[in-house]
Amino acid sequence: MAQTIRLFLLFLVIFTQVQADPHPVVHRKSRARAFIESQCQTTLYPSECVRCMSYYVSNFTTTLSHRQLAQLALKVSLARAESTQAYVMEVAKELNQTKAKGYLAVRECLDQINDGVEQLTNCIRETQQIKENGTSSQFPWHASNVQTWMSAALTDTRLCIDGFSVRAIGSKKKAIIKAKVINLEQVTSNALALFNRFAARSRFSRVNKTKV
Repeated sequence: MAQTIRLFLLFLVIFTQVQADPHPVVHRKSRARAFIESQCQTTLYPSECVRCMSYYVSNFTTTLSHRQLAQLALKVSLARAESTQAYVMEVAKELNQTKAKGYLAVRECLDQINDGVEQLTNCIRETQQIKENGTSSQFPWHASNVQTWMSAALTDTRLCIDGFSVRAIGSKKKAIIKAKVINLEQVTSNALALFNRFAARSRFSRVNKTKV
């Protein structure tokens, strides 16, 4: 009897807590995730966009702003670029030591990725100068810089793939490099799309305020 009463009281306590706040964490996270999913539909690779961005959703207790989402996408792109850079650098070093024919091709690819890392780093620094609502008089200049650098970074990834010799290195390493660079191209393309969306909204807001 005593055990039954204890179980009943325990159930009552748990039920009361759930009623007070049924899904305290899931609810907060779901708002940010819903926003990410809706915005990712405007990109060329929505599934990859949602997969990458949702990993960071727990960092936000409510939802994200368009500026925060654009900055987050840039950070994801830079992280992928640095990861790709590290792998290609390792392969280039190995090929150089063995005097393999594929070294020059991989070295050229690495140069493109290095340039892309620099461009994306510049983008993140530039977005830190942009105010939350993007209504600063300096916004068009900052936005133009970011869009130019991101487009250059995207071009870098494509040049890496285009200049990659099919028979330059072993098939396994070649496949890994290609997969990494293609994924880098996708996340960079998504980041550019999300930033362009933020920039367009900010410009629209500036125009409306000017008319008022």
